[in-house]
Amino acid sequence: MAKPKLKPPTFKWKPFSNKQVKVLTWWMPESPHHDKDALIADGAVRSGKTVAMSFSYVVWATENYNGEQFGMAGKTIGALRRNVVGSLKRMLVSRGYQVHDNLTENILTISHGLVANHFFLFGGKDERSQDLIQGITLAGMFFDEVALMPRSFVDQAVARCSIEGSKFWFNCNPAGPYHWFKVEWIDKAKQKLALHLHFTMDDNLSLSEAVRERYRRMFTGIFYKRYILGLWVLAEGIIYDMWDDDLNTFDDNDLVPGFKMLARRYIALDYGTSNPMVFLDIWDDGDVIWILNEYYYSGKDKGIQKEDSQYADDFMEFVGDEYPPLYTIIDPSAASFKVALRNRGVRIKDADNDVEDGIRNVSTMMAKRKLRVHKKNCPNFLKERASYIWDEKAAARGIEQPMKQFDHSMDCIRYFTKTIIKPRRIAA
Repeated sequence: MAKPKLKPPTFKWKPFSNKQVKVLTWWMPESPHHDKDALIADGAVRSGKTVAMSFSYVVWATENYNGEQFGMAGKTIGALRRNVVGSLKRMLVSRGYQVHDNLTENILTISHGLVANHFFLFGGKDERSQDLIQGITLAGMFFDEVALMPRSFVDQAVARCSIEGSKFWFNCNPAGPYHWFKVEWIDKAKQKLALHLHFTMDDNLSLSEAVRERYRRMFTGIFYKRYILGLWVLAEGIIYDMWDDDLNTFDDNDLVPGFKMLARRYIALDYGTSNPMVFLDIWDDGDVIWILNEYYYSGKDKGIQKEDSQYADDFMEFVGDEYPPLYTIIDPSAASFKVALRNRGVRIKDADNDVEDGIRNVSTMMAKRKLRVHKKNCPNFLKERASYIWDEKAAARGIEQPMKQFDHSMDCIRYFTKTIIKPRRIAA
């Protein structure tokens, strides 16, 4: 017998803060901001921006239009559905709206009484995304996490809003002060006829102090300033400045007897031909990530380049036979080397190569002293950590990325942490 489908939980309404009330009412005729063209809500994570904005967006559309088309965008459609659509549907149903979700076409048809409008879902992850939205005519556009989208997509989406009275709704967590959205929209809010509201976690009355504290523990350094304090600050200097040479390293005496029988083993791999090839031997006991050993070969420094088959031989020797790793995590672009390893029976998992999220997760694990590195066996990891810095010239252009030098071991640990360690463990 098939199991009955579980109904999604009903939405539990909580009191709104003053800023959330402004989000809900800014477009209403009695509001002093009703003539604005846009709403910008930026600031801390878990500050109540998205819940209030998405509901207000649909109510505004329903109160002012019938039979029109609207847009909603996230970095990807999957992210938009996870972060916005699920809770939005529950909110609307609890207030008497009907929602038909066309999963194939990614269109929500939302009706209330005799009014029905269509909401098209878009992903704005890269420059090609602008092609997806060309040609459509919209009466409004909602952008979730707009700072993660390229300017070309946002400009194209805004240009599609040609129906009389159309408005734009933006929310985001801060990035750098030279980010294009900060420069073109927040700094020019008055010129753009936009209402700018800055949120902190205190603006979300549904959060307990224990939950707020948990989120404060999740972030450190630049990410704390942005995601907790809600500041648009520059990423500069050493990336992992929370590192402690004593608390983040270990030697053999720090490992409990039988450690390798108690932990899961992984290999993280950064592929290189002209650049160094790096393997990290990582053991995870469910609490702490231990990096026991490294393989680091630079053909440029040695004067001899190796082929994939030679690196694969080195890999098998590095791993040994006694404790086969659960997975080898490797950059998805290393196609040829993945084949070489699979031919030797190695279990491969493609790395999640989200750079910013990966760096943020590694930073948190380091700050909590849940990532430790063997002080004698991993000299190149320790050197690279001390030299891994933000690219300040790129940051001045609104692009945030590490300097592409001394980053191979850092890429390895980022691949592992982002791919294997669950978000709830980062937050614990």
